[in-house]
Amino acid sequence: GGVGFTQYATAAYTDNILDEYTYYGMDYIKDKYKVDYKAVDPAQKVKPTQDIVNDIATEVTLSGMEQYEQFPTALEDHFGGSQRASVLAAASGISTSIATANSNAGLNGWYLSMLLHKEGWSRLGFFGYDLQDQCGSTNSLSVRPDEGCIGEFRGPNYPNYRMKIT
Repeated sequence: GGVGFTQYATAAYTDNILDEYTYYGMDYIKDKYKVDYKAVDPAQKVKPTQDIVNDIATEVTLSGMEQYEQFPTALEDHFGGSQRASVLAAASGISTSIATANSNAGLNGWYLSMLLHKEGWSRLGFFGYDLQDQCGSTNSLSVRPDEGCIGEFRGPNYPNYRMKIT
């Protein structure tokens, strides 16, 4: 699975909010793991274990959810939950990837964030938008072509990255 169609527009549409949540993640990994995102040193990277993914993605997601609750206009402005979920997941995935220097750890941080979001708010979106944002967890290490590859090896036909324009 992929990171969903929503991500095509989310980064531009939610610019400052996505930045804020990502910088929170950068501060968190710098304080807790001594990883400086401004001067990345391969010796600083954290071993990409499930515990590390759980810690970073959970911290960033819960912090973002608290911010959304503190500012309800942002909560409502971000399309039906799907964009909220993608913003939180992107910040979690970026933070996890930078801390571990591992794209697959970041992808798993992304999907963990989606699951945390759904557990916290009972859904990710409406009209079936839940599917696109959750379908990837089981495929992050699958054996199907493209879907099981690490991020750097996924091709242009990776299922959720393609767009059909009619």
